[in-house]
Amino acid sequence: MAENLHPSQLYQHLQMYNCAKWSFWGSLVVSCGLLFLGASQKSHSKPWILASSVGVLEVGRRHRQTAKLLQESLGDIDRASRVNFQAWARANTQPTARLALTVGSIDVNWKPDNLITDPVEYIQKKQKHVALVGGTGDGKSTFTQYLSSKIGGRVVVYDSDAKPDDWSWLDQKDVIGRKGNFKAIDTAMGNDLKTLEELVELRGEGGDNAIAGRERFMIAEEFPILVDECDNAATWIKRHAKRGRRYQQFICALAQNDTAENYGLQGDKDTLYSCFCLVRLGQFGRDYARSKLKDPQLEQWLKAGGKKRFMVDDCPCELDLSNWGTTAIATPETSSGEDKVQSQPTAMNEFEQFILDWGQQHPGEVLKAAALSRATRLFDNMQPDEIRIFFVSMADRGLGEVEGSGAKLGWRWSR
Repeated sequence: MAENLHPSQLYQHLQMYNCAKWSFWGSLVVSCGLLFLGASQKSHSKPWILASSVGVLEVGRRHRQTAKLLQESLGDIDRASRVNFQAWARANTQPTARLALTVGSIDVNWKPDNLITDPVEYIQKKQKHVALVGGTGDGKSTFTQYLSSKIGGRVVVYDSDAKPDDWSWLDQKDVIGRKGNFKAIDTAMGNDLKTLEELVELRGEGGDNAIAGRERFMIAEEFPILVDECDNAATWIKRHAKRGRRYQQFICALAQNDTAENYGLQGDKDTLYSCFCLVRLGQFGRDYARSKLKDPQLEQWLKAGGKKRFMVDDCPCELDLSNWGTTAIATPETSSGEDKVQSQPTAMNEFEQFILDWGQQHPGEVLKAAALSRATRLFDNMQPDEIRIFFVSMADRGLGEVEGSGAKLGWRWSR
């Protein structure tokens, strides 16, 4: 009988058997306890206690009968338990036949259906402002600089931490706040509010043609700091969020958290989500995929791509900005007399960098997921299948090669 049951049915039968068996022994103990109690009570209460004891004993007898019937249908209970455990173990530990391409339940070649590769086009179609969320080192500044070069219109930047070579392609009078000059930022934001009011009047009198050529894209770096330091910051973002789009005054605000409070919109979360495209970089994008979208496959896809993969609203985006803003490296002329241009290597995340460093220090040796977990605490929160995703991803990009399959899949450095 046990061999003909599905593992889930077998599990249910075993549970029923165990419950019936323990219920019988429990009833027997309770019945004996009641009889012992009745012997020490007065005569007028003994019949009630005796009746209760008999009732409990009858319940136990029926449970024992049920246990016997289940035992007969299952056969050898110990053997059935082993069959149940083996079925569970097979379901949870059986390696796939093509782990070189598929790791666990995650296909390394999988791509989201709603993948976008041009976030600028997406943002322009939405006609919304941009709220950029990311931690230190997630690439907020790089993405913002890329966005500012593609979005069109006059670009104005409020950046109190800008270095001399940051925003070098812009008119430097439009880079405001260098060296922590928050007073200059506050004054400029106040002027932006006046400009917005002027545009409202101009458009009301002459229509859209009256404000043509006045388009602006304003970037506010580390907006929570600006809210603390600049009196006009909170009003600046609220007014532009609700009215700026109509007058082609778009803004991009950066923060390290996607709460409304970080953007100076206390108690107005709806404005953040209705007026802004939320770009979530790094861990913020992965957390959003896991907790909000309930999509662990998307979370792993984002993790495997490092900085080049992130979320724009509910859409995953893949955009490699590792070489953006840099020039190609020219090598000496080839024998044919033509210049050969060598592009910069693709940027790697910290996990891939550690794997690459290990491989270069141990040429020819095959690195396995288990050995990598023992070698560093960097991979403590990862399952072996997740580490193998990195192996396959790096090999696909020409960084080393994979060897073996399934749980034996490994990676080694090769030139």
